[in-house]
Amino acid sequence: MPLIGGFVADAYTGRFYMVLFSSLVYLMGLSLLTMSQFVPSLMPCNNNTKVCGKPRKAHEVVFFLALYCISLGTGGYKPCLESFGADQFDDDHSEERKKKMSYFNWWNFALCFALLLGVTVVVYIQDYVGWGLACLCLTILMALTIIAFYVGRPFYRFRSPEGNTLTPILQVIVAAIRKRNLPGPSNPSVFYEVPKSQGRLLSHTNRLRCLDKAAIIEDKNEEQKDINPWRLTTLTRVEETKLILNMIPIWLTSLTNGICIAQSTTLFVKQADAMKLNITHSFKIPPASLAAAGALGTLISVPIYDRIIVPFLRKVKKNERGISILQRIGIGLAFSVLVMVVAALVETKRLGTVMSGSEKMSVFWLVPQYLLLGIGDSFSLVGLQEYFYDQVPDSMRSLGIGLFLSVIGAGSFLSSFLIIIVDHVTGKNGKSWIGKDINVSRLDRFYWLLTVLGALNFCVFVLLARRYTYKAVQRRIIVTDDGVEDKATRV
Repeated sequence: MPLIGGFVADAYTGRFYMVLFSSLVYLMGLSLLTMSQFVPSLMPCNNNTKVCGKPRKAHEVVFFLALYCISLGTGGYKPCLESFGADQFDDDHSEERKKKMSYFNWWNFALCFALLLGVTVVVYIQDYVGWGLACLCLTILMALTIIAFYVGRPFYRFRSPEGNTLTPILQVIVAAIRKRNLPGPSNPSVFYEVPKSQGRLLSHTNRLRCLDKAAIIEDKNEEQKDINPWRLTTLTRVEETKLILNMIPIWLTSLTNGICIAQSTTLFVKQADAMKLNITHSFKIPPASLAAAGALGTLISVPIYDRIIVPFLRKVKKNERGISILQRIGIGLAFSVLVMVVAALVETKRLGTVMSGSEKMSVFWLVPQYLLLGIGDSFSLVGLQEYFYDQVPDSMRSLGIGLFLSVIGAGSFLSSFLIIIVDHVTGKNGKSWIGKDINVSRLDRFYWLLTVLGALNFCVFVLLARRYTYKAVQRRIIVTDDGVEDKATRV
């Protein structure tokens, strides 16, 4: 859904209207959930008892319709809202460009703060007051945010949709195939380019030079109005196609991070449920609330990185980013490996206490792995967001954020698939690593398997990052307080 929502926003509706429409759909879903808890004819039971044999058909219809609306709304506004926020900064202005780099940090800071409230305050209301009140609070909050978003409309910067964003990529590939027998020129200046036909121009790179043939001019006397885009494309279109193709290996090597994140909402919770949850004799921590530790890890690391580490690295390395985007992602991938190591060691110790008949371990033993996961996310997830926004063509930035979200979604699918395979293989001898009873399973071995896979993937990622060519933009000349910027800059 995020990929579809991003594509529609980039090509047809525009990000502002996609965010607004999707948010209204999401609000409709929350409203239906709230109604199903308060409207007597839509409540699951005919009476006010908490236990009922079978819910009403009307309740089931409204409940699943609400879930579908929430899913559709999430898929629409998630990729578009973040890219729309980043669009408010001018890439051709040095100060605004630096602020946009911080934007992704504080975007995730806000998300983690909301997550912290969700797994503590909202979960508490659901468990001790009622689901209806929790849904009502979320519905009111969502309505207020939509109003606030729309009220700010006069102050926003807008980017107009440019039609089907995938067609130019297909045109480059087709044109390159049709002219595959032509010799490639050694001078990039001879490639076809039309400065006024599109936005920012891209400089020539030496990667995937087979696609350069799509920009070779065959007939010097050919009029521009008679040019067939399936036969001749601009150099910028060629470079945009290279960007998309170069992203595929990075996307694939990022999936292990999605697998690691998936454990925090599945097996980590299962671990927590088998441990001592009591803080006092009368108060227990909900197992899912331990995710608050991961949110705290991000809330602590993001300000330190943005306000201390980046300014220091900018002075030392004379680079406006401090470290490159892929270096930041690589640090996050290294943290994901460390998370699995810590999780395996903690699970080994927990199983030891179970085998010895000792008292259950405290659930707070899981805090270090959640904290490390949160710190790693401040590098990997924020870096991936910035990467898929900056390194895609300007006309595909919502789709780029959709690609980032697909890392998490695909990682969850791969995690489920890997669990099924491991359970099937190890269960042949009657002792599955991932059984229904966690106390007779061997989750520690599964975590060690993820550690090995993550370490191998990290090595591949490092090789790809060392050879990666960043987008080279021919910037406009902008006069600032610091002087005149260069025309071309790699981002």
